[in-house]
Amino acid sequence: MGASPWIVSDDLWERIEPLLPKRERRFRYPGRKPVPDRQVLCGILFVLHTGIQWEHLPQELGFGSGMTCWRRLRDWNEAGVWQQLHEVLLAELNAAARLDWSRAVVDSSHVRALKGGSRQARRQSTGGRAGSKHHLITDGHGTPLAVILTGGNRNDVTQLVPLLDAVPPVRGRPGRPRRKPQSVFADRGYDHDIYRDQVRARRILPVIARRGTAHGSGLGTYRWVVERTFAWLHGFKRLRVRWERRADIHEAFLKLACCLITHRQVLSLAGPAN
Repeated sequence: MGASPWIVSDDLWERIEPLLPKRERRFRYPGRKPVPDRQVLCGILFVLHTGIQWEHLPQELGFGSGMTCWRRLRDWNEAGVWQQLHEVLLAELNAAARLDWSRAVVDSSHVRALKGGSRQARRQSTGGRAGSKHHLITDGHGTPLAVILTGGNRNDVTQLVPLLDAVPPVRGRPGRPRRKPQSVFADRGYDHDIYRDQVRARRILPVIARRGTAHGSGLGTYRWVVERTFAWLHGFKRLRVRWERRADIHEAFLKLACCLITHRQVLSLAGPAN
C-alpha cells in the first residue's frame, strides 16, 4: 500500500522547505516549542484531502492543533509560498519540455459555500445559492498554469484576460522566461469579441466557440484536459465545498492543490518508480 496522501514526501519537502519563511527564535521568553513545519504541513494536507473541519483534526497524528495549521496556512499563503512552489515546479517541467505552450485551455467550476462566507460572499451567488468559482487555465497537457477565485456570480468571460495575465514567467529553458501560450481554447461562455480583441492584443490566438452554433465544433478534442484537471482538483474534498469564511484561506487550499497536481507531473518525469 502507498503512503497516506497527507504525508509529505522527501521529494516534495526538499522543494517546499527553502521557501518557508523563517521564524525568529525567542531566547528570553521561548515559550512552548513550535510544532515543526513539516508536521504542520501534513495536517494542512490532511484537511485538504479529507475535508475535515479544523477543530476535528486528529491531534494524535502529531499535526498540532487545527488553529496552528490554519495560522501556518494563512502565513505561508501571505508569504507567497504556494506561488513560488508552483513556479519552481513549472520550471522543472519546462526544462524537460513537458509543458505544451502551443495552446492553453480555460474553464471554470462553481462550488457551494455552505457557511456563506463574508457578507460580500453571501451576495455573490448563482441561482440564489451562495458560492464561489474556480477559474483555471492549463497548458495543452492539463498542467495548471494559474487559478483565480471569484464570487459565484462572476461571468466566466471576465476572467479570460486575468487568467492569461496570471500565468507566471516560467523559467527552465534558455532565454527569457515564458508566460504566453500561442493560443487559448475556451467554450461558448467566453464568446465575446471585445475579449477576443484583448487576447489578440497579447499576441495570443483566441479559439473560442461561438454561441448559437451547433455542437460538435471539435474543440472538445483539446478542451477535455482542463475538465480532467478540475476532476483532479475536486478529488481534494476540501475544494468541493467552500467552508472557509475567508477567501484567502480557500484560495490557499486551491493554490496548494494546483502545486500538488503539478508535482505529480514532475514525479512522472522520473518514470513509474516514483
